[in-house]
Amino acid sequence: MRGPASCSGCGVDSVGDAGDVAGPPSSAATGVKVVDGVVRTVTVADPQTGAQSVITAEFVLDGTETGDLLPLTGTEYVVGTEARSDTGEPSAPDVADPANVQSIAWCFVFDHAAGDHTIARPDDYDDWRSFELPYWGAPMLSFTAPDPRTLVPEQRTMIVNPEQDVSGDPRFDAGDRDLWQFRRIAARQTFTDGLYDSDIVLANWPQLDYVGGSIIDTDERARHLAAAKAQSRAYVHWLQTEAPRPDGGRGWPGLRLRGDLVGTSDGFAQAPYIRESRRIKALTTVREQDISVASRGSGAPARFDASVGVGMYRIDLHPSTGGDNYIDVESAPFEIPLGALVPVRTQNLIPAAKNIGTTHITNGAYRLHPVEWNVGESAIELTAFCLDRGLSPQQVAAEPALVDQLQRRLVEAGVELHWPEVVGY
Repeated sequence: MRGPASCSGCGVDSVGDAGDVAGPPSSAATGVKVVDGVVRTVTVADPQTGAQSVITAEFVLDGTETGDLLPLTGTEYVVGTEARSDTGEPSAPDVADPANVQSIAWCFVFDHAAGDHTIARPDDYDDWRSFELPYWGAPMLSFTAPDPRTLVPEQRTMIVNPEQDVSGDPRFDAGDRDLWQFRRIAARQTFTDGLYDSDIVLANWPQLDYVGGSIIDTDERARHLAAAKAQSRAYVHWLQTEAPRPDGGRGWPGLRLRGDLVGTSDGFAQAPYIRESRRIKALTTVREQDISVASRGSGAPARFDASVGVGMYRIDLHPSTGGDNYIDVESAPFEIPLGALVPVRTQNLIPAAKNIGTTHITNGAYRLHPVEWNVGESAIELTAFCLDRGLSPQQVAAEPALVDQLQRRLVEAGVELHWPEVVGY
């Protein structure tokens, strides 16, 4: 069997799996044929029509949001929290829990316009209005949320259409205490006068984090997706009708959902933001002590043999479905080890997203979009390298000379493999 590599599920899988609560669906993998640890075919189906297609290829890249091909192909994987006794990680819990994953968030985009753009009061609005986590310090429908590092509940603000300087330096002020500025995607002051009547804001805030249950390996997936969107819908209505304004009033009826910018009729994103996936059991698993500044005793770059990329982000875990508050650990600039992209057994399936060999803890750093993008690029280059030479990823990872050749290919493709010894501003 000789053919191109197939990226199965490179669209957002939750769209295909939950077309009734999301936007336009994409094909979703429904079946596979695996022989002696080799994926021979992947069957995908259109969730609207049911039409099926069978993909045949030498390699399969799993780019789904939750690693959906792993259980289908019998590829060994981990999901949720590992026990500290399994990983040795200081921040890991005593007991493993596959159902304990980071919260998801159903985002939306909005601006502020003349007139009343208040959405209909959701039927479950009172339920969400009274919902409060034990450690949150206020109901979720509020401007309160814990500080990720101190865990102390803090009051945020929202100043709609602020006439203020937009040249602040995020290295010194993250700008995350005012929700209008936090995730703002278009500041009107930076554009030609009159182009925008309002700033445009992407809502991806702590108050949208849904902790009601995991959407992975559960029959309750559709219910949890619907509930996550309902939480965000309730928050929109609260912002429009009850949120405290700086002038002492309540609510901004002029807040307007911008479905035209996200491709939906209701103004909400086509799919939720999913922070955590199934993760392959890999030749190399990145653990907290590999990248944590405290565990390593140094902020120098965390290096791995056979690096296929770089990343930089704190170990940042949002509140979880198992009742955990934020986990926030300083990490060093880190590299992406080739072994994290290589399953222990399945020969021709390569993870291409958040489903690489990390733990629940280190996923909090490797989940970030630039790192995930790097994983996808390196997975493609690894696939092409294996196709050119008739090798499996396991064979490449086991032979230093082949690793060197792969790394040269990555460098030629523009992939950075190492941080400089001193990283700073």
